[in-house]
Amino acid sequence: MSLANDFKSFIMRGNVLDLAVAVVIGAAFGRIVTSFVNDVLMPPIGILMGGVDFSDLVITIQEATAEVEAVTINYGAFTQTLVDFLIIAFAIFMVIKAFEKARKKEEVKPPAVAEVPAQEKLLVEIRDLLKK
Repeated sequence: MSLANDFKSFIMRGNVLDLAVAVVIGAAFGRIVTSFVNDVLMPPIGILMGGVDFSDLVITIQEATAEVEAVTINYGAFTQTLVDFLIIAFAIFMVIKAFEKARKKEEVKPPAVAEVPAQEKLLVEIRDLLKK
């Protein structure tokens, strides 16, 4: 097989396509969560904390000079990213929990009653007659 054919068979596997779809959906979901955190969740939290804008929360290590920009630790941006992560992790946890619950329901289904073969029915009847 040529390299092109090997690559084509690799790409056409179900797992690779599922992964590609998951990455695209995950990226879009990440943007939605980021917008939710930045535009919906953090402003009320900032108001509750006295009008704090989390993106402005920094610790300045070195002040800016004419030649050098200020060196800061942007812990407000880190806080927003941490909240993003926690929301995404919780959402994924809930999806996996729902998936596992659905999977357990499938496994709990009672097995179908199999028809007893005619030979076994005859043997059971013979056994019962012999017992009498």
